[in-house]
Amino acid sequence: MGDLIAIEPQGRIMNVILNRPANFNAFNLEMITDLARQLTRLAMDDSVQGIVLTGAGKVFCAGGDLKWVMQFSERPGASFHTLAAQFHAAILEIRRMPKPVVAAVNGMAAGGGFSLALACDFRIMEKSAVLRQAYTSNGLCIDGGGSFTLPRLVGLARALEIMAFDEPIPSEQAFRWSLVTRVVEDGGSVNAAINLAQRIASGALNSFAWSKRLMTEAFGNTLETQLEIERQGLAECADHAQGREGLRAFSEKRKPDFTM
Repeated sequence: MGDLIAIEPQGRIMNVILNRPANFNAFNLEMITDLARQLTRLAMDDSVQGIVLTGAGKVFCAGGDLKWVMQFSERPGASFHTLAAQFHAAILEIRRMPKPVVAAVNGMAAGGGFSLALACDFRIMEKSAVLRQAYTSNGLCIDGGGSFTLPRLVGLARALEIMAFDEPIPSEQAFRWSLVTRVVEDGGSVNAAINLAQRIASGALNSFAWSKRLMTEAFGNTLETQLEIERQGLAECADHAQGREGLRAFSEKRKPDFTM
């Protein structure tokens, strides 16, 4: 069957591939545990400057593998409890990752696949791809941080609409609703995602890491707390080699070189 999570280096950007195409890249416990493990490893690897997350074949991710869940039909809640623990570990790694994480949505992203894509910093979606929250149509509630990210992306009213009616969301609509960063031709999402990650990595990656942290934490903080974290981040960025280079370049009226 091969690796359930395949890693393809693209320079210093890692293409992380959900690799169960025969199962529409739906994740069972083994697969999602491996995803969390790989994300943890890549987060700590200083040679890695960005992550692209995509699916093998023609689907991004169909979410949790309900066939796997129903093997435990007497207690499906217990299997979801176990599966969600590893899924949420992967989501936290994405949000804590001090590097850009870009979803290349190459096909349907449904259920947990929908939440997984929303957890990424950016989403590049192919024209024929479709988003669908899917949980409520199966008598479930959203997880994978979807209840956190969705209303922050589209607003509470739109998020409730998506939850209540579970209509498929085609790419152009997803773009209009700010669910995705960019829509590209079919087959082009991975390259576009790699290019986006490389563009960020060629700049001040430490600045991106701090900005990502600040924006992720902002919704749970008071203004006073957020201001203090901003002050800490600003001071640390200024003392970092990239910050020093940026300040020197500004004073010398030249373009900074953050590749040192």
